[in-house]
Amino acid sequence: MKTIEDRLRKIEKLLLTKKEVLTFDEACNYTGISESYMYKLTSARKIPYFKPYGKLIYFKTQEINEWLLKNPVVMKEDIQSEAIGRTFQF
Repeated sequence: MKTIEDRLRKIEKLLLTKKEVLTFDEACNYTGISESYMYKLTSARKIPYFKPYGKLIYFKTQEINEWLLKNPVVMKEDIQSEAIGRTFQF
C-alpha cells in the first residue's frame, strides 16, 4: 500500500510536467537524476540549461524531455528484422 508521502510525490511530479521552466531541484525530481550527477551534466554542458542571473540554474521542460529521449535503444526484434531483410536482398 502506498503511503501518503508516496502519493504526494506522484502528484508533485504530475504538476511539474505542466511547468515550462524548472528550477534545479525540480529538474532533478522530474528526471530522477541525483543532484550530484545533474551538477556534473551542467558543468560539462551535456544538458541544456539557463543561468539568467549567473548563479541559479533553470531548465526548459521541453528541452529536458528532448534530452531524455536522445539515443534510443533499438529493440532486439528490430535488429533481427533488419538483419533478415538485409540477408535476402540481392
